[in-house]
Amino acid sequence: MGNHLKGQSSPYLLQHSDNPVDWYPWGDEAFEKAARENKPVFLSIGYSTCHWCHVMERESFENMDIAEILNRNFVSVKVDREERPDIDSVYMSVCQALTGSGGWPMSIFLTPEQKPFFAGTYFPPESKYGMTGFRELLLLIADKWKSGKEELAASARNILAHVSTGTGRPEGRIDNLLPEKAVKIFSGSFDKKYGGFGHAPKFPTPHNLLFLTLYAQVNGDKQVFGQVKKTLEQMCRGGIFDHIGFGFSRYSTDRYYLVPHFEKMLYDNALLIIAYGAAYKASGDEMFLDTARKTAAYVLREMTGSEGEFYSAQDADSEGEEGKYYTWDYEEICNVLGEKRGRAFCRYFGMTGKGNFEGKNIPNLLNGNGTADYFGEEKEVLYAYRKSRFHLHLDDKILTSWNALMIGALSVLFRITGNTYFLSAAKKAQQFIEKNLASGNCLFAGCRNKVHSVKGFLDDYAYYTAALLHLYEASGEEAYLERAGQICGEAGRQFADENHGGYFLYGTENDTLIMKPKETYDGALPSGNSVMAYCLVRLFQMTGEEEYGRLAERQLAFLSGEAQAYPAGHGMFLLALLMYLHPRQKITVVVSEEDRKPEKDCAVRIRKNLPLYAEVKVLTEETEEYQLLDGKTTYYVCRNHTCLPPSNQAPGM
Repeated sequence: MGNHLKGQSSPYLLQHSDNPVDWYPWGDEAFEKAARENKPVFLSIGYSTCHWCHVMERESFENMDIAEILNRNFVSVKVDREERPDIDSVYMSVCQALTGSGGWPMSIFLTPEQKPFFAGTYFPPESKYGMTGFRELLLLIADKWKSGKEELAASARNILAHVSTGTGRPEGRIDNLLPEKAVKIFSGSFDKKYGGFGHAPKFPTPHNLLFLTLYAQVNGDKQVFGQVKKTLEQMCRGGIFDHIGFGFSRYSTDRYYLVPHFEKMLYDNALLIIAYGAAYKASGDEMFLDTARKTAAYVLREMTGSEGEFYSAQDADSEGEEGKYYTWDYEEICNVLGEKRGRAFCRYFGMTGKGNFEGKNIPNLLNGNGTADYFGEEKEVLYAYRKSRFHLHLDDKILTSWNALMIGALSVLFRITGNTYFLSAAKKAQQFIEKNLASGNCLFAGCRNKVHSVKGFLDDYAYYTAALLHLYEASGEEAYLERAGQICGEAGRQFADENHGGYFLYGTENDTLIMKPKETYDGALPSGNSVMAYCLVRLFQMTGEEEYGRLAERQLAFLSGEAQAYPAGHGMFLLALLMYLHPRQKITVVVSEEDRKPEKDCAVRIRKNLPLYAEVKVLTEETEEYQLLDGKTTYYVCRNHTCLPPSNQAPGM
């Protein structure tokens, strides 16, 4: 048995290629068939490591009776949201408008013209718990299509008119007060006891923590930084962090960060490396650096291909059960490690005979024990044993935007640690993008087995520009800065809204959909518009080119308007705004003969001890302008258009 998903590259689509449902990938063939046969389209959007996507597949899409109803009355289309963020964005706005919420699997019913008339997420196969059953829903819609098609078409037109993007807000001005307003919102929702913001579920949203870290540094606000520290410490102690194999799960289902939603996403781990690294630079707390290193170790060990590329995600489910791979029986630990060491391990990591999660145990340090590796050997034994117990699905597609995030994370980690292994890994991944995901200045959204997906979207260009800037800062190689300018320029050509400001999600090289979204809100990932603001500010400050300054100011003004209603939902933009309002220090270091030894690692050692956001130039010989002071390593610092006297002391923030 098979369907039209055979031969697709997406792991998510391939998971459904043996369903009895006659799935089609998104494309003309499916919609032409729907028009020709006068059938509505059932659009199902998800991703390969989505727990409830798996549940709906087992319950409904593998059900022969439901498949027969779908095949007789609908044309069914499957979309991987990670490969097609444009389709996901368009129909997610519909789902949220109609139901008040959204999520995956997303279930949308369309006319053959791609216009939606009904939306939802997960449906059980039969009606229960007050939820309409999928079988019943399909029969109702099929009957309505036959008896009242025009009414559904009119409903689709009304829905589309309601959710379609308008002409945009009038261009305004940069609002310097937005960071302070956002901080008040964050502080008002801060969980003083367990860290994080708001109620469960708690998502990491590292870009918000990065904004708060920089805000605290700029303003000397210890209370705000205390919120960041509490949150980061609770996360790396909790079960959301994998204490056996390292790396972070997608979010915590409770307020304590004990029980995660167990899937691991590349983007979360990349952004968290940066957030923990920035917190370490601001505080000197070794716990944060240790967590950043371990998270990078996880990605480089389990999520990295032979050419340095990074895979997308690991599943939450094993053998159809969420979290089965990651949870433990108390006696199981003792059997593997031996009674004495097993009991000591369980005591240290908060595991008991009764369990701390549905009769099982999630290793954690919420009991206050130290985070140092006192059980390094035991963890290695348990890690090897865990891999032999159950299979864990890997989504091995390569996404340009997420790979760019990891390149940036490794570049930042290199600057903090001086470990060239991280820089080498970042460079290797960047070379993979250039070889496999770029054609001139144009990018593809991703690939699998060297087969391209579609042309890239705004996020691909914005994230890759940021990655190149991080590589330039880490290596000092001008080629990365030049390439960043090229990619940023191409983003402007393809996606910029010249009339109303900002950038569209898809552009001149992409398919045309029923709407053209312009995403500005920062969710689990920062929006492409926010990252473009960051890139333009950094390019202006690095190059001094006035055109970058003009573009940066226009983007900051546009996003200031978008962020007015809820500033805390735009953390990455606020980070860029702070950088614009408080230009980074320019530090020139003249290294003494004594500190140059060994010469090879001189610049690395010097950069490691300087502020993360500073622009640093390291000189190993004196010049006419830059001389040693008292024969010792000397720092020349300029900030806020003012140059300070040379000093033998390394500057702080």
